[in-house]
Amino acid sequence: MTQLMNKSIGELHDLLVKKKVTAKDLVLACIEECKKDTCNSFEATAFEEAIKASEKIKEVKDEEYLKGIPFLAKDNYSTKGIETTASSNILNGYIPLFDATVIEKLKRAGMILVGKTTMDELAMGGTGTSGHKGVTTNPYDHTRIVGGSSCGSASSVASGIVPFSLGSDTGDSVRKPASYAGIVGFKPTWGRISRFGLFPFAPSLDTVAYFTRNVKDASYILTCLAGKDKKDMSSSSRKKEKYQNYVLSHKTLKRIGCFKSVLDSIEEKAIKDAYLNVLNGLANKGYEIIYYDFPQYLLDSLYPTYMIISCAEATSNNANLDGIRFGPKADNDPQTYIEYMKQCRTKGFSSIIKRRFVIGSFSLLSANQDEMFTRAQKARRMIVEEMERFFDNIDYLLVPASYSKPKKVEDINYSWSKKTDFLENIMTIGNFGGYPSLTVPLTFIDGLPCGVNITGRTFEDGYVLSLGQEIEGITGLKNLVANKGE
Repeated sequence: MTQLMNKSIGELHDLLVKKKVTAKDLVLACIEECKKDTCNSFEATAFEEAIKASEKIKEVKDEEYLKGIPFLAKDNYSTKGIETTASSNILNGYIPLFDATVIEKLKRAGMILVGKTTMDELAMGGTGTSGHKGVTTNPYDHTRIVGGSSCGSASSVASGIVPFSLGSDTGDSVRKPASYAGIVGFKPTWGRISRFGLFPFAPSLDTVAYFTRNVKDASYILTCLAGKDKKDMSSSSRKKEKYQNYVLSHKTLKRIGCFKSVLDSIEEKAIKDAYLNVLNGLANKGYEIIYYDFPQYLLDSLYPTYMIISCAEATSNNANLDGIRFGPKADNDPQTYIEYMKQCRTKGFSSIIKRRFVIGSFSLLSANQDEMFTRAQKARRMIVEEMERFFDNIDYLLVPASYSKPKKVEDINYSWSKKTDFLENIMTIGNFGGYPSLTVPLTFIDGLPCGVNITGRTFEDGYVLSLGQEIEGITGLKNLVANKGE
């Protein structure tokens, strides 16, 4: 029974349609796997509610692709009646009165929420080590990180607990963990999916994103979640599509771009060889490979631009977390609201969050805005304008999603990088321009997975997904589960 959760959504769907299993069978198998988790993947569970929901599903029809499938959600999605903390002490005790729009849509499609997953505190971080419940580890090697901030969602899919889990992506928060976990991580076009009920980190960058074990499953999820939402004014009114049709019909565009500076800077031979092998495989399938000179000064600006903008937006967005309605209480008899809030926020936030708020506040001070925040916005505009020139003649950007094995937990430090780190921050381009961006497995290094990333034009999500399936065919890597090895 427990081996059911090693399967993809499509495989489980076929079993449900043929009545070889029931939705309750799947939920019980999922719960059993949840209880065996060794990666510290969970913030909260909803086992009783999931069982009750599964008992209501008596039949699954062929066109009901998602019905009866268990799933998990990152703990920064509002879930009615389930404590939602975003892995931060400041939100301890907060139980939402409503579901996020994406949770509503998934439930309406018949999917069953089983629990909430760990994350970097308030989604700020890329290591999966800053949440209030401790480090979330990589299921392929528990001494290493799985990445963040959507760490628990990534580890749960890679471990064979669920075939699909919601995350969110601000810089590469789904796509980088997907690389380290050997699974599919997809960030759709900004505005394609409603963010109502997603706790804001940096709204101009944040996107609902998710993990699956293959691209086909990811395409069905997007068809379910896409669409205008009156509760989210940033959601697009553009007509939604059946994105699985792109994948099922292998409908793609033919010009693939590679940044010369990225290729020249890859030091890990196994990654470079695998990347070139994919490029050659695509060329043999009739794709045109184009090597592009993206200005180095813009690549070097990716990291500081992202940090300034995200910290500034986070400082503003989290100003309402004052400790009055939930979270740790003040205990030194404060006499004013300011004193009370100061005590609560001191206890409720980790040092990493405090540091980001300091940077954000500093960059927003009137004396500093022109030099820091406004300058970062101008840099973002220049990066996006260069990408628009790139997309004038090229359909996709293809780059490795990670450039080395995931770090060991003991090697993580939280000091600010003094390097530009453009390779490790290359996927922020997808957030700066709101582009659809997909990570799929590329290769293994010493038994640890590494992915490759595809970025396309805005609202060409279907084409991005279809190219991802082409790459799955070249590498032969899909439906991977860590406890089964490579």
